[in-house]
Parts: sequence; C-alpha cells; structure tokens
Amino acid sequence: MENIVIGSGPAGRLGSLELGKLGKEVTLIEKNHIAGTCLNEGCMVICALTDITKFIDTNNRFNNHGFIKSQLDISYDKIVEKIKETQEMLRKLNQMENESFGNNIIYGEASIDGETVSVNGESFEYDNLLIATGARPFIPDIKGNEYGLTNKDILKLDKVPEKLNIIGGGIIACEIANIYSTLGSEVNILARSTFLKELGENAKKYILEKIMADVNIFENTGVKEAFKDKVLTDSDEELEGIPFFATGRTPNSEIAQDIVELNPDRTIKVNEMMKTSVGNIYAAGDVTGGYQLTPVARKEGITAARNMAGYGNKITYECIPQTLSLNTEVSFVENEKSQCADEDKSTIAIPGIAGPHAFWHILTGDTGYSEVEFDKKNNKINRINSISPSSVSDVAYLSYLMRMDYDLDDYSEFIEIHPSTDTNYKIIKNMWL
Repeated sequence: MENIVIGSGPAGRLGSLELGKLGKEVTLIEKNHIAGTCLNEGCMVICALTDITKFIDTNNRFNNHGFIKSQLDISYDKIVEKIKETQEMLRKLNQMENESFGNNIIYGEASIDGETVSVNGESFEYDNLLIATGARPFIPDIKGNEYGLTNKDILKLDKVPEKLNIIGGGIIACEIANIYSTLGSEVNILARSTFLKELGENAKKYILEKIMADVNIFENTGVKEAFKDKVLTDSDEELEGIPFFATGRTPNSEIAQDIVELNPDRTIKVNEMMKTSVGNIYAAGDVTGGYQLTPVARKEGITAARNMAGYGNKITYECIPQTLSLNTEVSFVENEKSQCADEDKSTIAIPGIAGPHAFWHILTGDTGYSEVEFDKKNNKINRINSISPSSVSDVAYLSYLMRMDYDLDDYSEFIEIHPSTDTNYKIIKNMWL
C-alpha cells in the first residue's frame, strides 16, 4: 500500500485528493462521516443555522420599517432535519469526488502498529502515512461537566433551549450565542477572561451593542459546577440555563502517541513540510494544533500530500483571515510579522455604509464598522477588523494582498464590482492613498 490517510476532514480529504491527482495509490480511512467536523458538527452546521438567523433578523428589520408585515413560525426540528438531509447529500458528493481519482475509502476505526495500519480486522502496510484525525471539544474538569452540551450536540436538540449558559469567550461561544439568542433563547456567555480577545475593542463594542445586544456577557467569570439546567459560577452565583461548553478543542492524537513525537499540549509535532518525527509519517489539520480553521487544514493536507508524493513543499502561516459567522459577518486579519513601531502606526475607521445587503441598515444606524491599521513608514497594512455583510470576501482578498506584501499604492489599481465590496476599499483607496 503506497499511501494511507487516516481521517477525512478538510486536511485528510484534501490530502487524499491531492495524492490521487498526482497519480498515487491512496486508501482513506474514516471513523465516522466523510468531511469531518466541518461538515458534520462544526462550521457548516453553524453557517446553516446562521443563514436562518440572518433571515429572521432581516424579517424583523423589514417589519420594523413597516413595508412588510409577517410573523415567522420557526420549526427547529425541521431545520435540523433539513441540515441532516443536506449533510447526506454532501457526504455522497465528497465520497464520489475522492473515489473519482481512484482512491479507496474504508469506514472504521484505525490503529497504527509500526509500519502497518489496522482497520476492521485487516492490516495494511504503507510507504507514507498521513494522520489527519482532527480534534474534539475540550471539556473542562469541573463537577457536573457531563451535563454540558458542545457543538457535537447541536443537531441532537429537538427544540430551542429556553435558557442557555455558554461557557467560553471565543469565536465558537460568540457564534452559538448569536444563533440561539436570535432563535429566542435567553443566553449568558461566561468568559474565564476577556470575551472576544481576538478582536479590537471597537469591533467588540459594536458586536455587543448592535448584533448581540440581547446576550448577557460575564467576563472574568469561571464555572464551579454544572447542572442539567443551571451553572454555579466561581462567585457562587446561580445562572439558570442549559450549560454549553465552548472552551476550545483537544487533539485526537491518541492514535499516534506511541508512534511519533507530541507537543506538550498533546498535538502532533510537525515541521514546515508537515512531517512528524518519523520520516514517512505526516500529520495535518487540527491534530497538529495551530490555527483551527478549515482553510488552514486544507492547506496543510495538500502540503503533506505533495511531500508524500515527492514534490517538496513548505507551508507558511502569515496573514490568516478569520471570521465570526453572525447575523452580520465579522472578519479580521493581522500581519503578525509586522515590525511597525508605534509611532509609525495610523488607524482609520468608518462605519460600513456600502456593499450588498447594507442599504436597509442605514435607517437604524447599524451599518457596520471597518477599521484598518496602517504602517505609515513602509506604506503597508498591519491589521483589519471589518463588520459588514461583505466582510468575508473583503478581508479574504485583502489578506492575500497583505501576504504578498503589496505596497498600498498597488491598491489604486483595484476595480470593484459595485456594490460587492465594503468600506475597506474606500478607506484604502480614498482616505489613505
């Protein structure tokens, strides 16, 4: 057996596809469902539910403006049913795509024993192995943690919870809070430190005031004990509501713990070629830590595959764009390698008043917020926070220009398709250049 890939999430699926495209023999082993956490429990589920909440938000807005009179009757169980139907369709397409390159797919739980991989009672030798087993929700060690829900449980709910306590202060916590508060839940967020520390203060303020005003935020608040329908904080305050853990991820690295070197946090240690401490074993995706993002996992899987196929390839992590999937998207990117001194920094910010789906926000003054930090000395962009219906595409595009180290003068040649872009371009082309 030439190449074995364990795990069919974004890293494993794209890695096996790349190997197949390069004409290599591939066996892809998947424990549960093809496409991994992203499609089955993660970002695709979040995006599907957020599509519903955006519709609810728009309907409420139009009702308030008075030119549409409608009352929505939301069926959560029907939403879940249709999400599952769509997942089934996408799984079939993903499997067909992989098999179209001659790849063999086996469903079962794999184990590694030296130069062989075993699954379903069979053993396979390999020339190269890619471990892409992903990660799972981290459950904090608190009393009653067995009562807590995670993202794995979203499609198991039969109705919208009346009250919800979300434990965690990051992106996942924010997205879950937005979904269920829009659907009618009374939502508390309990952040052990600062809520949304990934964002600048002004962007965070806009989210709390304009997008998630109905959500109660408790910063610097830990949970001492969880119950079925409430939590007890570290200050002995009882908050009613189902506990929901959004406290990070832990790697599924147990399969490799006696085979390759692990990092102190139990992620698999890899180099820039995605190679482990064992010469013919590679790892990619969430099991290696770092950015827990689908596009990054895809890139890592492809990088590993090319090296497995003998085509030298290295990965870099610079200016990685990220987003919060809310009723209005929040996207951000930072150049972590910027050497800009404080005296050379200049920040420009304006409301988001352009782009698709923004017109009917003007009457209520919640048109968004865009903030760009510049390096005046070197004429570069350092950082972007953007809240607008088009921020996902805006920031993804601008992050590429940042990654390619373009000078700001180069932005003057950009021509947008009106009204597809938001105020980032207005800031860069008209207010800065």
